[in-house]
Amino acid sequence: MSRATAKRRAIVIYRALVRAYATMDAPVKLMPRSNPFRILVSAALSTRTQDPVTAAASSRLFRRASNPRALARLTPARIQKLIYPVGFYRTKAKLLPQLARMLVERWRGQVPWTMVELLDLPGVGRKVANIVLSQGFGQPAIAVDTHVQRITNRLDLARTSRPINTELALMELLPRRGWKNWNRLLVALGQTVCRPQRPLCPACPVNRLCPRRGVAKQAKSEARG
Repeated sequence: MSRATAKRRAIVIYRALVRAYATMDAPVKLMPRSNPFRILVSAALSTRTQDPVTAAASSRLFRRASNPRALARLTPARIQKLIYPVGFYRTKAKLLPQLARMLVERWRGQVPWTMVELLDLPGVGRKVANIVLSQGFGQPAIAVDTHVQRITNRLDLARTSRPINTELALMELLPRRGWKNWNRLLVALGQTVCRPQRPLCPACPVNRLCPRRGVAKQAKSEARG
């Protein structure tokens, strides 16, 4: 497949997902949007955690600490109780007040809007930074989580095993204006249809465009098991 053909195919898939998004009853829609601080904290909590759990934990935490200064005043023990049972909640409870203090001391309580500065924050990796840039500031950035990694490969938009390589491959295929939406679209699809196990392919809005790369092998493996 030529590069031009691959790009046209990626655009068709993107547009189909945009049309289908409104009908998806996906937990990702519960996550905060437009508020960079809430997006940052929620994204940090979401690592190794299902979105419904993250949304509930974030809501409890924001009721007690709606801004960096309030979060910086909470003890790790208190944060643990508020965010349990998110994955690695003890570690995150230690990192979050450090992150909040850095926001207060270095950026006057504001969330920075560059990749380099975001990566300086405790507990923030490239995925979280890209979520903040794209959803908090509307910048062209592609956050690659497990859903994006899995579905991008199933769609054969990339053949990659590392998130950074998936991100770069998608940047080559998708127009910049679509980068900020890609994570939310694929997460919604992954939560409702393109599940890790036994995906609901007949109900998929991009079923006719998907070669189901890896899905047949998975089905055969389950049948043998």
